[in-house]
Amino acid sequence: MKSEKNPWYWIPLLNFASGFPYAIIISVSVLMYKNLGISNEDIGMYTSLLYLPWVIKPLWSPFIDLHATKRKWFLAMQLVISIAFLIVGLTIPMQHFFVLSLALFWVGAFASASNDVAIDGFYLLALTKDKQSFFLGIRSTFYRLSMLTANGVIVLLAGFLEEKYGDKSKAWSYTMLVVALIMIFITVYNFFMTPDPEIEQEYIKSNANHKGSFTEVFATFFQKKQIGLILTFILVYRLGESQLMKMLSPFLIDDVAKGGMGLSTEDVGIIYGTFGVFALVIGGIIGGIVISRDGLGKWMLPMILTMHLPIIGFVYLSHYHPSDIVNLHFEFLKIIFDYNLNPHITAVVVIEQFGYGFGFAAFMMYLIYVAEGESKTSHYSIATGFMALGMMLPGMASGYIQEYLGYGNFFIWVFLATIPGIILSRFLIFPYDFGKKES
Repeated sequence: MKSEKNPWYWIPLLNFASGFPYAIIISVSVLMYKNLGISNEDIGMYTSLLYLPWVIKPLWSPFIDLHATKRKWFLAMQLVISIAFLIVGLTIPMQHFFVLSLALFWVGAFASASNDVAIDGFYLLALTKDKQSFFLGIRSTFYRLSMLTANGVIVLLAGFLEEKYGDKSKAWSYTMLVVALIMIFITVYNFFMTPDPEIEQEYIKSNANHKGSFTEVFATFFQKKQIGLILTFILVYRLGESQLMKMLSPFLIDDVAKGGMGLSTEDVGIIYGTFGVFALVIGGIIGGIVISRDGLGKWMLPMILTMHLPIIGFVYLSHYHPSDIVNLHFEFLKIIFDYNLNPHITAVVVIEQFGYGFGFAAFMMYLIYVAEGESKTSHYSIATGFMALGMMLPGMASGYIQEYLGYGNFFIWVFLATIPGIILSRFLIFPYDFGKKES
């Protein structure tokens, strides 16, 4: 069989299959556990540990590189993810659902991290250089759309089912079953629409003698100039954000008496999954454009500040708890939705998500610079592994810190935790015009 297939047919859903399970496991699980009565300490600790597969994926990425084809890998991993989500949905009504579902999310997380490695490699193998550049934006767009689907549509579905059944356990059980069905559909679609494995077999045969040893690849990464400063920066850059992400959903859901904002699951789905993700996408697009126009040197500090300063908005919300309401009326497919919009919360979320999308572009561009060299793909994987470690460790402690400080002081602490990354960024050495598009 020929392997020539139009990239437009397979790139969108293949990259959707990369971001969707990640968002469910890392983000939506936090909201699910909060609604099912798990404490903030346990949520922060155990859902942060789910980052671990992305932290250590460089350790087994060479195995994926050298055994079987990338296509076989991502199809197998997507099937494993589908089964894991399916069983999660079945275990939620059980007595020990927390332990069981966490174990299944761990399986899904390892499969998802492996899926990411295989998809990244497949993209490089299946497309020529000019097509890789052309479809880079398409990949990013559909990855972000997968985030919108998980944090918006799936959370909205859970909120709707909570209202319909009055039983949060049943609602989230059905929601996870729907998530599993979505992943099964994506897996089947990718089976039929992605190019044939012969492309990769030829690549493996022709390049088997040119791959450096795993030890050499790792060693050359740690021989880079400023490597100590680089790793410290990668680890602390997201010190504040890693804690913010874990406690935002609990903060929005918790009653005002507990220091929260008292929103429903549906409210969180609409605010974060629609307004928030739209702002995130716009911020990311603009961030990429300005770096391409002027280079990373000009925008590094402004982007870092734009990413971190909006945390002040959550300090404001946690101290004043504004409760102004504006009613919005939606009509879609003849179904009418009335949504009570809190403009303060919505504005803070939109500004924070825009700043995150805009500022994170600088961080990712810097990681690309760090990975420059002969083993670019492997070094980028190692760098993103350290990035995930910088998310996992602070996130594990976030629930305990929040319970000790209360939401108001916790967000002040989160803001202060961004300062080390800002300071370290001023000592990094890289080409001023790195990332600038050539004339």
